[in-house]
Amino acid sequence: MIRIVLVDDQELVRTGLRALAESEGDITVVGEAADGRSGVSRVRELRPDVVLMDIRMPNLDGLAATREIVADPGLAGTRVLILTTFDEDEHVFEAVRSGAAGYLLKDVAPAELRRAVRVVAAGDALLDPAVTATVLRAVAASPAPRSADDRLAGLTEREREVLQQLGRGLTNDEIARELYLSPATARTYVSRLLAKLGARDRAALVILAYETGLVRAP
Repeated sequence: MIRIVLVDDQELVRTGLRALAESEGDITVVGEAADGRSGVSRVRELRPDVVLMDIRMPNLDGLAATREIVADPGLAGTRVLILTTFDEDEHVFEAVRSGAAGYLLKDVAPAELRRAVRVVAAGDALLDPAVTATVLRAVAASPAPRSADDRLAGLTEREREVLQQLGRGLTNDEIARELYLSPATARTYVSRLLAKLGARDRAALVILAYETGLVRAP
């Protein structure tokens, strides 16, 4: 059972999200909050697997709340999935850089919402296809990438190859097929990259792949 907390300032939205999330029996809503500050408190109290987080809220916005959750060592097992009506570049890019494991727009189909919760709970990163391009544009418009030999100097050639495929958005199974590895070996490489690069999750690795120039934004 995947345990989630809903953080959104609109009660009607939270009610709808609860109904959609719980409709297939493997996801349960264990708590709700109407602003970022109380959301962080609820997450610390309940330690859910996933937080569905709105961006624009009173007291503390969703991005600041996400940063607090990500920075808390006691919440290392909690993943934040941003769910919002806003798809401007700065919101998407900042959400991922803040440590969010995923970003979805609120017009997402119910089945896709449930899939996103499962994907994020399993440790993968997820960006709505409608906003992925804005992330890449934001990376491309950011200051010139540092040399790949800087932050990535300690990686082996194979680890760089795996990171490059991660930057392209491939799953572990897809990386395994692309590089002729077993799925278990691909997962091992991803775990090793997270540890070596000090990254919280796959979303951070994707951003790093672009920032270092290992993958070029289209």
